[in-house]
Amino acid sequence: MLLQTFYVLFFIEVRTRRVFVAGCTTHPTTTWVTQQARNLVWSLQEGTLPVQILLHDRDGRFPASFDTVLRREGLQIVRTPPRCPQMNGYAERWVGSARRECLDHLLLLHERHLLRVLTADTAFYNRRRPHQGLGQQCPIPLARQPGDGALIRRDVLGGIIHDYELQAGA
Repeated sequence: MLLQTFYVLFFIEVRTRRVFVAGCTTHPTTTWVTQQARNLVWSLQEGTLPVQILLHDRDGRFPASFDTVLRREGLQIVRTPPRCPQMNGYAERWVGSARRECLDHLLLLHERHLLRVLTADTAFYNRRRPHQGLGQQCPIPLARQPGDGALIRRDVLGGIIHDYELQAGA
């Protein structure tokens, strides 16, 4: 409504294409970015992210403190070469998918609204959306249950995205 630019910090596990939205803000300060790195470290310590290398671009919003927090956890930090957009291919693909499939169909009101929408979209992306690069599997594999019943459609984000599943036969 106020035509603000929102910045989203996200991480992608390249092997599985799993996306983690760390946060969004209208004013990404170095303090905010460093705090998001600390939040990521908590996920690393819980074992939910089997990560060894973090690749990020050369944006000035990634301060030395961001890299330091992650290096303390044993991550190797790799920066993309200058003017080399193909190094961010996985990130660019997710951004394009999120925009085309979800964000272009909504008017976002504020940061919380964007975060809520991205959380729902990312959950669908990780758990229900098949990926060609993964052999039509999802980043978080589905627990396949044989179904021979009716096809059920579930609306995600009020019907912007549709999820389909076979109902177990009776």
